[in-house]
Amino acid sequence: MEKDTILIVEDEREIGELVRDYLHIDGYKVILSFDGEDGMLAFEKEQPSLVVLDIMLPKLNGIEVCRKIRSVSNIPIIMMSAKKSDTDKIIGLGIGADDYITKPFSPSELVARIKAQLRRYHQFSVQSIPQNRTLKVQDLEIDIQGYNVYVSGNQIELSGKEFQLLHYLAANTGQVFSKEQLFNQIWGYDTYGDMNTVTVYIRKIREKIEFDPSNPTYIKTVWGIGYKFDGTTR
Repeated sequence: MEKDTILIVEDEREIGELVRDYLHIDGYKVILSFDGEDGMLAFEKEQPSLVVLDIMLPKLNGIEVCRKIRSVSNIPIIMMSAKKSDTDKIIGLGIGADDYITKPFSPSELVARIKAQLRRYHQFSVQSIPQNRTLKVQDLEIDIQGYNVYVSGNQIELSGKEFQLLHYLAANTGQVFSKEQLFNQIWGYDTYGDMNTVTVYIRKIREKIEFDPSNPTYIKTVWGIGYKFDGTTR
């Protein structure tokens, strides 16, 4: 079985080549780009399964590259940065990145994260609910196989993790989940991060699917516990 194609966009050639070599050992096809513009061209041409993306890039920075990729694709994006500030982490997650790693890092750790993201992405991609491949709740429609979401017939752009989180909540309507449960389910036990990531993603999903995000119809906050999806699927 052919392994996935990984796109690495990193202006420090030594780092990119080192990560590429580690991924080659595991049989992955790796495409290297050294600036943001070339990275976008490689993404469009190669259609990779996952992108590893540095924040500080020539010509087009990683934030813009992430936004452009996320506007057309739900594939996992792992962002890298030499900055240790929480600001970069929040920005990265806020634009749809699925994970974040700070330099210097162990190449084996990055490879482990790549494998974890691909495993979860493929699990959600092939997942189907017999005789119920589309979840409908009031004006909200979730196309499970197509990874599409519609509100009142209008398609809503969600990142991969946003879709997975919404899908998981909607597929378990009425069940209350803690932040920790949701983080472990969507991001995985083997992913580094904190529980506030869930809060950030819930807020972003509400902004996209709710008529009034401050008074949500679908994703309800259960104070002191977590969140639940409200409504009856049909």
